[in-house]
Amino acid sequence: MERNHRLLLAAGVAVPVVYYANLLVCSLLYPGYDHARQWVSELGSASARYPGVFNGMLVLLGILGVAAGPGFGWALRRHGAGRVVSVLVALLVSGFGVAMAMGGLFPMPDPRHNAYGLAIGLLLVPPLMAWGLRRRPELRGLRIFVVANWVAMAVLFVILMGVGELVTRANVGLWQRAFSLTMFPWLGIAAWVLMPRRDAQPAARLATAG
Repeated sequence: MERNHRLLLAAGVAVPVVYYANLLVCSLLYPGYDHARQWVSELGSASARYPGVFNGMLVLLGILGVAAGPGFGWALRRHGAGRVVSVLVALLVSGFGVAMAMGGLFPMPDPRHNAYGLAIGLLLVPPLMAWGLRRRPELRGLRIFVVANWVAMAVLFVILMGVGELVTRANVGLWQRAFSLTMFPWLGIAAWVLMPRRDAQPAARLATAG
């Protein structure tokens, strides 16, 4: 069973790797693509040379996100988090995965591409995770990291929504990429930190009992 949980968290580790590999490779396959001015999703639109590559990898990313959800939920329970918090985190992370998969299945400009805002639920995960791990002093560094990342995520989100009128057609791509740095890497880092190590089974049992 623990091996299966490690695999689910490994899917979380893979999320940022797949996202940025997809972004890099598909931008190289799109002549004239401008990272500063263009949305990431344009790599999967009809204007791209190989949109199927980007969209297919986005679906894979979504599958990884859906799998990572229960991995995070189990990890939080293992570290003493309450059932409600653990289930909420699992659902929100998996919902984020569903949104990524929908983005690949329904490329721009399909209105379903944004999955009706389902991905925004990820904004709630860092504070929930920090709360769930509050009794684990050895994970204090992770709690501080996810909360700091959450603050940056929230600030960049409201900027992308138009607050401050900082986003323009000339720099929208840069702002979106900055936002992505608060959306994807922390998931992989948190999954890696929470992944049980083979030599830590007694501690895992103790945490579960607590």
